[in-house]
Amino acid sequence: MIAFLADENLKRQVISGLLRRNPTVDVVRGQDAGLTGAEDRTLLEWAAEQDRVLLTRDVQTLVGFAWEFVRLGRPMSGVIVLGRNLRVSQAVEELLLITECSEPEDWAGVVAYLPL
Repeated sequence: MIAFLADENLKRQVISGLLRRNPTVDVVRGQDAGLTGAEDRTLLEWAAEQDRVLLTRDVQTLVGFAWEFVRLGRPMSGVIVLGRNLRVSQAVEELLLITECSEPEDWAGVVAYLPL
């Protein structure tokens, strides 16, 4: 099953909606992992070490660092970018679909944008 790391800029309602719909979804908030204020590279490294796909809304810098990791051959377990105008209910539905229809290795080195 896919495990997620939620960037601190992700809406809390997305996480609570995921867990309300499926309490077995493995999602950790960056704040709960001691990563509050962590740099993007640190988040990507931690996510890779823990085999977690990073959920974020940060298209300004994090996506660029993710592609840099891929280009350099560094481990990058995947990034899913939730669009700024994406409704919480749609984000929850798409993330649930991802957890049910894919495996962690499907996301290695991938940057995807929701909505799909």
